[in-house]
Amino acid sequence: MRAVQLVAPGRLETVEVPVPELGDDEVLVRSHRGSICGSDLHIVFDGFHRGEFPAAPGFPGHEGVGTVAESRSPGFAPGDAVLVAPVPRDARCFAEWQAVAARSLVKLPDGGDVDRLLMAQQLGTTVYAMRRFWPEAVVGSATGRTAAICGAGSAGLFFAQLTRRAGFSTVVIADKAPSRLRIAKEFGADVVVDVTEGSFVEAVREATGGAGADLVIEAVGYDETRIQSLHAVRPRGRVGYFGFPEKPEGPTTWDYNEAWNKQPSIEHNHSTQVEPGLTAFREAVDLIHTGAVEVGPFLDPVFPLERAQEAFEAARDQLGGKIAIALGG
Repeated sequence: MRAVQLVAPGRLETVEVPVPELGDDEVLVRSHRGSICGSDLHIVFDGFHRGEFPAAPGFPGHEGVGTVAESRSPGFAPGDAVLVAPVPRDARCFAEWQAVAARSLVKLPDGGDVDRLLMAQQLGTTVYAMRRFWPEAVVGSATGRTAAICGAGSAGLFFAQLTRRAGFSTVVIADKAPSRLRIAKEFGADVVVDVTEGSFVEAVREATGGAGADLVIEAVGYDETRIQSLHAVRPRGRVGYFGFPEKPEGPTTWDYNEAWNKQPSIEHNHSTQVEPGLTAFREAVDLIHTGAVEVGPFLDPVFPLERAQEAFEAARDQLGGKIAIALGG
């Protein structure tokens, strides 16, 4: 089979390797597509890969869809369409065939559009995060409140839809890409901020009469934007940190004085793949399949497997929506 392989920092190749053998409670999946996550870019380009080179074929892809070819799990049968959501160390979604633990699979609905349902992996991570960022049983209704989102990549744009669905009356979102901000408006954002021309923090203050947002979500992954989120939140509000660390190790810059003064609740979120039952991913599948959440802007471009290097560079340079790699299944 063919697979994408990370052979050196920043360098990917298409290689021929054997089809993997199955272990107990594993499923052989014929891959259809794998999409590129921001965390994949950190691993390929920013030094976050902690293993040896070359990495395992198909790594670090962890957002995939495909069809079951063989199963050693009672929960899956040949022909089932599945969402593949492995834990990062087992990620092999950039390969034509994958041996996947049954606990890392979600069966897709009959007749579902697998190209659209591929987005359930990314959406699922934001569904999972929202439970921590705004637990209604703890903080009450979002009605009449303001949510501010720093970053309008696919995760930030999903947060825009989820905060609106949660009942926030005002949604502010910021990014440096006009194309992303146009989509944010289509998704219901009330205020969009082009950070090449204006300040995210000042826009939030203006939208809230100087009070600050009730919830600020950081979905970029820079020290600077994490600090901006502290400045944008109201006193005793909530901050949700979703973006990756800026550096693979070592201390990071942070404004503790601002956190001390405002006393916000701060939540960090990752590792949706270890949630028992993959409930957030299942909810995401349903939201997309029923049309409750829109994913149209994220369906292209799609690159063939042999152009994986180009695909990753395009994703790094933000050339397109949610870039995917076609694997042929």
